[in-house]
Amino acid sequence: MIAVAAAAVLTVVSWSMTRTAGQAQRLSRIDDGRPNFSGVWQVLNEANWDLEAHAARPGMVTQVGVHPLALVPAAPVLALGAVGAVPGSIGVVEGGTIPYQPWAAAQKKENAEHWLDRDPEVKCLLAGIPRSMYLPHPFQIIQGKDKVEMVFSYNSSGRTINLNKVESLPVDTYNGFSVGHWEGDTLVTEVTGFNGLTWLDRAGNFSSDRLRVVERFTPIGNINDMLALQYEATIEDPMVLTRPFKISMPLYRRVEPNAQLLEFRCIEFVEELAFGHLRRQQLVKRWEGLTLNVDITRKVPKDDNLVYQRDYVMPPRR
Repeated sequence: MIAVAAAAVLTVVSWSMTRTAGQAQRLSRIDDGRPNFSGVWQVLNEANWDLEAHAARPGMVTQVGVHPLALVPAAPVLALGAVGAVPGSIGVVEGGTIPYQPWAAAQKKENAEHWLDRDPEVKCLLAGIPRSMYLPHPFQIIQGKDKVEMVFSYNSSGRTINLNKVESLPVDTYNGFSVGHWEGDTLVTEVTGFNGLTWLDRAGNFSSDRLRVVERFTPIGNINDMLALQYEATIEDPMVLTRPFKISMPLYRRVEPNAQLLEFRCIEFVEELAFGHLRRQQLVKRWEGLTLNVDITRKVPKDDNLVYQRDYVMPPRR
């Protein structure tokens, strides 16, 4: 069953990568009268850096400079300069703050301090839901009567929203299991069955395998144009949170004539990062710049799970 499902997703991904938005028929509604969400979409915000409101900072990894409040980029990101800086944001969390349990708030802080080692995005693991919706990569919606397929450029991955009755997946996954229905012109989904290995952003916000996400996709403005969707996600996680919280943001249609998804098969890009310590002969050793040199020294963790990158993002069970 899993193999069949995987083959189906790969077929959709392959098809979507070669089909452009301009080739898809632009209709405001499909045959059953529902709004036509088919097309290429993308966010325009800073949610993937941090869901909560935050000031700009000099890097994802920082250390104290000449003053305790004067942070500077830490060694791993120093050479990136302004490219590695974090843009400020007004945030997308209703109420401003994610309502963590005390232990989870401490875990979030520790995650942020060890972002480079722990964030699943760094090593190209699936982003999960809702994070896949606001990664800085486009995604495509392919809408049918009984299914809505979403194909993500990031990791050439995808998800299926089932509008008809189907059996849930036999195992928990990164993207969970999505069931949807229509409330007027709004597509509502319920997503469960997560494996607890995903983060919500680059700031260390995380969830457990008890995560439940309820999403709402609602057209904004003139439905005949269908240029934007209001995306809302209510996030419940009794293991991590004291109560549910909601995020909201617009999704924008890519309207250029040749809008399409291009492959971002990042698993190939991070092979050396994830498994370079297992090579007999190290490939990446040194980089020399104008004002600094960067030397890479590999080390092999004592924990076998960390050696083979099997368990490093699992939140602690409390």
